[in-house]
Amino acid sequence: MIKKNLKDIFIIIIVTFLSLEIYANESYSMIGYWMTSQSIVLTEKCEIELCATIKYIFIEDEKDQKSITDTKNRDRSLRERSIVGINLISGFKYIEDVKKLSGGRIYDPGRGRTFKSNIYLLENGNLKVEGCLLNVCGHEEWKPLNVTLNDDGTMNFELR
Repeated sequence: MIKKNLKDIFIIIIVTFLSLEIYANESYSMIGYWMTSQSIVLTEKCEIELCATIKYIFIEDEKDQKSITDTKNRDRSLRERSIVGINLISGFKYIEDVKKLSGGRIYDPGRGRTFKSNIYLLENGNLKVEGCLLNVCGHEEWKPLNVTLNDDGTMNFELR
């Protein structure tokens, strides 16, 4: 009886170890579509930097996405631009397979302000995006999305 239990425990340990190994080898990238608390963002390499463009914003009404403007921007000349299409980050030199980018800036359209920023690719595949002011940092985790293109040109998004 004890030998059978030890054998079962050993098999469970081996299976657990192998599944952890498979999970550890799954590669994630900072490039792709992400769901934030208020939008869907596409991160991609723009020349030598990482950029993060708002592609869709979550709004309750059936308003046209492009009619939502950057009204809180400190630069008055930018207040009439659509929030859809804004690049949220700047100053992050993109390096493939890196897990942390620092020294850049992030724009928060909700406040109309730009903050020092750090970006972390977490082991669970999420992107931790930090905004800092006077060494006090807040963050949000962006969740990765799978995207499928429909025949009519629309896209479907699904959490990974």
